[in-house]
Amino acid sequence: MTTFRTRTPLRRMLLHAIAPAALCSVLTLAAPPAALAAPAGKHWTHPTTARYRISAPYGVRGAWLAGHHTGVDLAVRAGTRIRSVGSGTVVLARRSGAYGNAVTIRMHDGRYVLFGHLSRITVRPGQKVRARTRLGYSGATGRATGPHLHLEVRTSRRYGSDINPLAYLAHHGVRLTSTPFRHLRHFRPLRHLHH
Repeated sequence: MTTFRTRTPLRRMLLHAIAPAALCSVLTLAAPPAALAAPAGKHWTHPTTARYRISAPYGVRGAWLAGHHTGVDLAVRAGTRIRSVGSGTVVLARRSGAYGNAVTIRMHDGRYVLFGHLSRITVRPGQKVRARTRLGYSGATGRATGPHLHLEVRTSRRYGSDINPLAYLAHHGVRLTSTPFRHLRHFRPLRHLHH
């Protein structure tokens, strides 16, 4: 009688054949609906082409005025090019309190996307932008403890009308995931105190 406690050729063959299919099925079932979105096209894109790390996720409870973190923070090097994630009209391009130098775009779908803590702004209010239009450069202006991009999506211009930016972008085929900073050794975990 064959026992599966020893490594037999049959056991190895079964494990190699079944394990990948089973793992794929489990990951598909566990994935949130947003993770199954179509790939990004020419109309939507990432806010930067540089490496980043998600240093503060959306919705974390804290001492913010809204009671939670209203966006997602992407830790990047200071001076990283920041670009529009889609098409719309710039409705704000100036210093904006705790957000520091900020740009807000009213997207064609009626949502508002805010890019905060920029070191420099390269667009003006009323300007039409498309996916990949350069909005400015990352920095640490406003209430921030290090260089990063605060990316926020709102249903209106009003503070507190935020929605999950990861789900919003995933719905349009753009997935934001952390990438390791193997080559950026000077980065340390950031504690953000803004908003």
